[in-house]
Amino acid sequence: MYNLSGEYEVRLDEKSRLRLPTALSAQIGESPLKLVVNRGFEKCLLLYPESVWVEKTKEVNQLNQYVRKNREFARYFFRGATQLLTDASGRILIPKLLQEHAGINQDIVLLAYHQHVEIWSKEYYLKMVAEEPDNFGELAEDVFGHKDV
Repeated sequence: MYNLSGEYEVRLDEKSRLRLPTALSAQIGESPLKLVVNRGFEKCLLLYPESVWVEKTKEVNQLNQYVRKNREFARYFFRGATQLLTDASGRILIPKLLQEHAGINQDIVLLAYHQHVEIWSKEYYLKMVAEEPDNFGELAEDVFGHKDV
């Protein structure tokens, strides 16, 4: 089970490779790292350790494929999913179509939380952060206020 965390600024090299920060690689712990990258829910990519991806795909594969929304979700979820291995220098190659989807050029922010890493173009990440709610306490109440403590 993973509990990834951290916010990291990185850059793609001239061959569109991304070097994962040592602190993040250490949290995942495998060598070489076996990962899967895919489209995120917003204008970002999601990077999963392979074992987490396998569990996520089991959830999606259990959806009733006779329900149109389930089929649409599965298509979107799996579209672009690419297995990656880190090279000897700890780099991964982000597929061009996924880079285009997320507007990634060179400057990137990695946001690690729970069991995955969001890969953002720095430009889109800063826009997303600028749109954060003025009162985080109200958001927390909306999300968790109904739970018994």
